[in-house]
Amino acid sequence: MRRLGLAGILERAGRLLHWKAAMEATQMEPAQRVRCALEELGPTFIKLGQVLATRVDLFPPEWIAEFERLQDRVPVVPFEELHPQLEEDLGAPVEEVFLKVEREPLAGASIAQVHRAWTQRGEAVVLKIRRPGIKKIVEADLRLLQRLAELVEREIPELARYRPRDIARQFARSLRQEMDFVSEGHHLELIGQNFADDPDIVIPKVYWDWTCERLITQEYIQGISGRDLKAIDEAGLDRKILARRGAQAVLKMILIDGLFHADPHPGNLFYLPGNRLAFIDFGMVGRLSEARRDEVIRLLYGLVARRTDQVVDTMLRWAGDDLPDENALTLEVEDFLDRYHGLSLQQLSMTAMIVDFTALLREHGLVLPPDLTLLFKAFITLDGFGRQLDPDFDVVSESLPLLERLMAERYAPRVMLKKGWDNFLQLAEIVGSLPRDLRRLLRLTRRGALQLHIDVTRLDHFGHQIDRAASRLTIGLITAALIIGTAIATTSTEGGPLGTSLFAILGFIAAVLGGIWVLYSIWRSGRE
Repeated sequence: MRRLGLAGILERAGRLLHWKAAMEATQMEPAQRVRCALEELGPTFIKLGQVLATRVDLFPPEWIAEFERLQDRVPVVPFEELHPQLEEDLGAPVEEVFLKVEREPLAGASIAQVHRAWTQRGEAVVLKIRRPGIKKIVEADLRLLQRLAELVEREIPELARYRPRDIARQFARSLRQEMDFVSEGHHLELIGQNFADDPDIVIPKVYWDWTCERLITQEYIQGISGRDLKAIDEAGLDRKILARRGAQAVLKMILIDGLFHADPHPGNLFYLPGNRLAFIDFGMVGRLSEARRDEVIRLLYGLVARRTDQVVDTMLRWAGDDLPDENALTLEVEDFLDRYHGLSLQQLSMTAMIVDFTALLREHGLVLPPDLTLLFKAFITLDGFGRQLDPDFDVVSESLPLLERLMAERYAPRVMLKKGWDNFLQLAEIVGSLPRDLRRLLRLTRRGALQLHIDVTRLDHFGHQIDRAASRLTIGLITAALIIGTAIATTSTEGGPLGTSLFAILGFIAAVLGGIWVLYSIWRSGRE
């Protein structure tokens, strides 16, 4: 309405009809309207907005801020409705498996609901139960989103560079994984093994006897919620130690283990006596391969240590086939690093650096690989969580020693020798298979079986235009035929209304409608 210049009319109509929604819509910014639309569309689209909040490389800060406001506002499912599904998943009556199950949920979201229970041995556990029927709803919404992404990518070229189909696929994969509680249990177990030797970090235990796709049973963590800062002080816990240990734990997950909690906000943390931390809710996790971790370490070290060549080289690797102007990119990166050069660690903000860095990506039309979007979001969340606990907290000062150690390890003689040996083996394998590959290529050439495939960009759009032109031509010919037929029918001796035959009137109406359609189609095509 705003782009058509009709926002003022809508606002006046809203006042006249007392239509509050229309008046509010005219006063909203685009990001606010999109957020409200996602909220009204329901659970799947709310989850989509939460995933888009991780795409700091695609959306400017004001859009990210709106997406982050999306919360799962869903009514509580009565336990009586969960009971049949719970018994089916347990394979026995609930009363036989658990000593007691609380009817009121501890927490609820669009995908699942959490209830506290006690085993027959008196152990406190939490039951995360998937909402009945939610999978069918989510799958239907995902099909709609995939189709929408295909239409956007094909019909709106200026949005194609944001790779909407890739975003839709990433979102679908993330949401299906979040609905599979067996997968969440494996993530919990793997991360728990990674911290088995760290007494300061607690990861809940999984009870596999009572875990399946729709149900996960975990150890109940009794602690202080990460949001309750007053309780932290009353319990005598040290905020600085908590911030440092939380940051070190997340950095270890990301840079060393390659499997990390993708949403380490205060709501997913509990503080325990002895300044220990417990992480919960591993529905959304990120994975980084060893090669990707090397790239991330090079990039972060380049940002912190002001190494322009490392930063540009990593960005070009991530660009894929969409290579930007390298000279212009290098100048922009140098200017970007100059803005932060010379600042003390207390003045240096990792969040500000990441926000400015992602703005640089957008300016040059670069898009982060999908497996890195959760990483950048985790770093921003980590910085905010640390500063909430300790205003003097700086994630850069926490990460720099680890980055320096990891960089030194990656260039140690032993590691370089191993990489060189691996590369030599790969080269030897290529050379060894070269004669066989050449023979196969020559054999295919002699048989005439060698094929060359050429993909013409936007050929489908060209075919669509030809189809529309043929449709207009066909309707034009039919309209012309109807005009001639109508002229002949008017000479009929059988009279009808207004002294003409019924067939003449029908033919005239059809000719007028056909002519209007052809003119409208030509006008619309010209505007497009």
